Amino acid sequence: METGLLRFFSLSRLSIIRESPITLTHFLAATALLIALVICFAIRKSWSHSVYLIDFCCYLPPDSLRAPHAHFIEQLERSHFFDTDGIDFQVKVLERSGIGVEASAPPALHELPPDPSYNKARHETEEVLFTIVKDLLSNNQVNPRSIDILVSNCSLFCPTPSITSMIVNKFGFRSDIKAVSLSGMGCSAGILSISLVKDLLKVHKDSVALVLSMEAATPNGYRGNVKSMLIANVLFRMGGAAILLSNREQDKPRAKYRLQNVVRTHLGSNDQAYQSVFQQPDKAGHVGVSLSRALLHVAANALRTNISELGPRVLPFSEQLLYGWSVIRQKIWPSAGRKGVYVPNFKRAFEHFCIHAGGKAVIDAIQDNLGLSREDGEASRMTLYRFGNTSSSSVWYELCYLEAKGRVKKGDRVWQIAFGSGFKCNSAVWKCISDLGPKVRNAWSDRIHLYPVEIPEVFDH
Repeated sequence: METGLLRFFSLSRLSIIRESPITLTHFLAATALLIALVICFAIRKSWSHSVYLIDFCCYLPPDSLRAPHAHFIEQLERSHFFDTDGIDFQVKVLERSGIGVEASAPPALHELPPDPSYNKARHETEEVLFTIVKDLLSNNQVNPRSIDILVSNCSLFCPTPSITSMIVNKFGFRSDIKAVSLSGMGCSAGILSISLVKDLLKVHKDSVALVLSMEAATPNGYRGNVKSMLIANVLFRMGGAAILLSNREQDKPRAKYRLQNVVRTHLGSNDQAYQSVFQQPDKAGHVGVSLSRALLHVAANALRTNISELGPRVLPFSEQLLYGWSVIRQKIWPSAGRKGVYVPNFKRAFEHFCIHAGGKAVIDAIQDNLGLSREDGEASRMTLYRFGNTSSSSVWYELCYLEAKGRVKKGDRVWQIAFGSGFKCNSAVWKCISDLGPKVRNAWSDRIHLYPVEIPEVFDH
């Protein structure tokens, strides 16, 4: 019996040794299959968290609301709110603003004297938002009752009932809609709203979201003579945007873009940054928004902080290596770092740039800091020229311009950069996932053949 057992175990051992190569092969194959399954699961999970931009719509004011420079100056002179120095200062800012003759003001600001009443502000808000929501939903054949999430942002006009309630009432949205109205968040609130929706869509599966971005110009004119508070009178104009988003896979085939990254930066803990854009009364009690002399410096710091987080997510490794080496070299050998820290080539990460059209100086400064060409800043300059500073919606007018020009191709990446009070810098990165037709009408279609135009350093009125 012992002999039989020995023979059995000996044969079994030989069998295992002979079969071991096959077992190893099976083990490697199983391991490879497991890794493939893990990768597929990870990709599927990332897809399940995808946020798709189905479409967006920007408000196009009627020609009757245009405020040419001569009209704007006449309003200043006949309103009797400003002294001679205040008028001269605003005219000087207007001449150098980069804002053209087509930028529009709401009806109340065409009256003499302007009427900044609550009712007129509500009328402006309803005119802008009702128009773009109706157009966006009808163009995409979306039933209002299919909207699951509604987010609006308007910094300085915060009515009761809220702006989202206006929309729910007008269009008959469902009673279980998740509605949020944001205020006081500044010109960067549009991207902040996208960030909020992105987080909400992680929780609420198979949902459709509507984002509304605007600023009401009617109630926010400053009637004093403090120069830092007069600048906003010149820059801000009428406009707004509606953006339709979804996390449903069934919406992917008709979506224009997929959201790739959102980075938010808030420098509010720094007093200089916090006070750089500040709403307050002057000594005479007139309320306005003060823009400090340190604004461009604060914006540059906010952008630097923002791209330090965004860069590693989007830049090729070679660009990150060059940047890292320049920082190390400057710290170890200061004399050898006279050229300063290497500015990454963001054109290797993005094909298109939408820089918040906050003003000519803002666009120039960001363009220079990022090493961009004038063509890269074209959409921002043309938006400022035609529509003025429309606050949080400006980056959408810029994307609208690029689409109307037929420049956005499938696979292209778009970087939206916005700045706002607080002080905040927010970035959104979109990847085009569809073939976009430039013949699709949008807010730029009627005059896109006239652009770009040469903008004079100083307008002659």
